[in-house]
Amino acid sequence: MFYKKKGFPEINEIVICTIKNILPHAVFVNLDEYDKEGMLHISEVSPGRIRNIRDYVREGKKITCKILRINKEKGHIDLSLRRVNLSQKRKKVEEYKQEQKAEKLLEYAAKESKINLETIYKEAGYKIIEDYGTLSEAFLDIVNNDLNLKELGIKKSIADKITELVKTKIKPPEVTISGTLKIENHKENGIEIIKNILKKAIKNNINISYLGAPKYKIIIKAKDYKTAESELKNITNNLEKDIKSEGGTFEFIRK
Repeated sequence: MFYKKKGFPEINEIVICTIKNILPHAVFVNLDEYDKEGMLHISEVSPGRIRNIRDYVREGKKITCKILRINKEKGHIDLSLRRVNLSQKRKKVEEYKQEQKAEKLLEYAAKESKINLETIYKEAGYKIIEDYGTLSEAFLDIVNNDLNLKELGIKKSIADKITELVKTKIKPPEVTISGTLKIENHKENGIEIIKNILKKAIKNNINISYLGAPKYKIIIKAKDYKTAESELKNITNNLEKDIKSEGGTFEFIRK
């Protein structure tokens, strides 16, 4: 990564490391996001007895570790590989990949603007990171129209180029939630009444499909779970009101 975080990581922070050197009872690594080195004792590589440490690690391999101890005076950082669970590893690796993609995009913006990488970081990258912590978080806000780079003091030509590339290359994040609607109407034209009510509820991000009487599946897509849950609540409340006003029965079953 071009950008390195300043200072030391926090205790218990999950970090991406590259294995630099392996000794019989210790592994030395570079912390990819910091300009720092760290060490894993053999007991922190894997639970249980380890006969040959090289069965678990190799030079050049990237691993996801947890910060155990830091001695700032000596510059020592102790890490653990075995204390990182699968969920933490997946989350950290995904965050790291997204930041790498964001850096590549900034590099492309530099080429398009005919300036070098160091210059675009001075003009824009460092300002974004100082305000947001990461490039990837800021770029998501650009996609969602929640960030104007010029408001961070970035020159218009560079801000416009980055914004253009971000909106072209990055898709808005999307989550999906679903549930089952149980709807009945015993009037002679009950089926048509239900169809018409459901048809009005369908939008670009809302889909309702027939599962077999009296059940229908509803799927809602949104940029985040909070928005999706809010929309689901609104639409089910409105559907219940409309169905019951026509003499029908309504039940929502959350998946």
